Amino acid sequence: MRARLAPVPLAVLGLQVVAAVPPAGAAPTAVPSASAPLPLEAMLEPVRTRYGLPALAAAVVIQGKVVAVGAVGTRRAGAQIPVERTDRFHLGSDTKAMTALLAAMAVEEGKLRWTSTLAEVFPELAAQMAPGLGGVTLVQFLSHTSGIPSDNAAFLALLQQSNGENGNLNDLRYWLLGEFVKQPLAIRPGTRFAYANMNYMVAGAMLERVSGRTWEELLTERVFRPLQLESAGFGPQASLGKIDAPLGHLVVGGQLKAMLAGPNGDNPLIIGPAGTAHMSVLDFARWAGWNAGEGRRGPALVRPATLKKLHTPVVAIPSAPNGGPGTPAQGKYGLGWAEVTVSWAPGRLLQHTGSNEMNLAHIWLEPRRDLGMVVLTNRGDGKAHAALLTVAQQLYGRFAGPVPLSHGQPAGRPAS
Repeated sequence: MRARLAPVPLAVLGLQVVAAVPPAGAAPTAVPSASAPLPLEAMLEPVRTRYGLPALAAAVVIQGKVVAVGAVGTRRAGAQIPVERTDRFHLGSDTKAMTALLAAMAVEEGKLRWTSTLAEVFPELAAQMAPGLGGVTLVQFLSHTSGIPSDNAAFLALLQQSNGENGNLNDLRYWLLGEFVKQPLAIRPGTRFAYANMNYMVAGAMLERVSGRTWEELLTERVFRPLQLESAGFGPQASLGKIDAPLGHLVVGGQLKAMLAGPNGDNPLIIGPAGTAHMSVLDFARWAGWNAGEGRRGPALVRPATLKKLHTPVVAIPSAPNGGPGTPAQGKYGLGWAEVTVSWAPGRLLQHTGSNEMNLAHIWLEPRRDLGMVVLTNRGDGKAHAALLTVAQQLYGRFAGPVPLSHGQPAGRPAS
């Protein structure tokens, strides 16, 4: 969410399928033997122009190799500042899968259990907790089945109030948790999906409590560095006072307004575990490829069976066909990932979407093919949503080949 109390970062995308067709007569493209990825600029530019996007970037990764990538457009609408493939884009709620991975590491290390409850991790707050909240488990927070209501006025007000509190980000998250635990649950825990960014705020606070480190430190040290995501960072993707990355854009009076780095350039940093990461399209593709491999390649950050658990659906997403960009509409939700079905793919795909209303990022995985696709733009409305769906469909039609007979042996430790 943004500091001006606009809706919070968006999660799983609504699965309205936009009419988009792969190039006429195009057959699935095999993994190229050359080391350089295929350029996608010629495919992306017509989509960018059609939907009025400032910038658009996409990449495809197969068997851990980035086989195609492209970036087109400008960093700032109305200016000629060409984007580059190494430019950082905002990921929004696609960050949630990274928080879920950190939780999985903590579980494997014995610092948490999937069934660890909020009251167990924060016993000093138990007496203040609304009825039923103390018994909510880590897996319920990560799957949006905690019973916490979808982001509401109370949550937004606390985010704004946190600006006046002192301390590091972990201190602020603990303060926010202490205030929020008084709020009543909307439904009985474990019974129904209700998307709420507070779920991941709680999970992040639990990780900070058991590790003694901020969530940002954990993600940098445990995920970004091992996966060599060198462009990864937090908050606005551009630097303060610079246009060194694609700026996010709002639509104001029918015109695109570029949002410079600053207090309104992204959600408050306190919301980090729910969605403040940024990185280049190339690094985002590497993240997608590592997940699509499901343990076939290193680094072995968790056991293959644990990674598979993160990808496995926990709960059905109630149908919401009129939801906006990024709004959960259908499918199932796991731990930071959705499982969805679309008309242009023969089987189920893993997917997530992230937005701070100024940017939009899609990630798509098909582990059985060891295939990942990422699509990003610096606009966050319905036109951006339609554009990214169009690109995803075109990429899948071009690059999804036959399912391999064998996925090979997983890397790292055996499952237990």
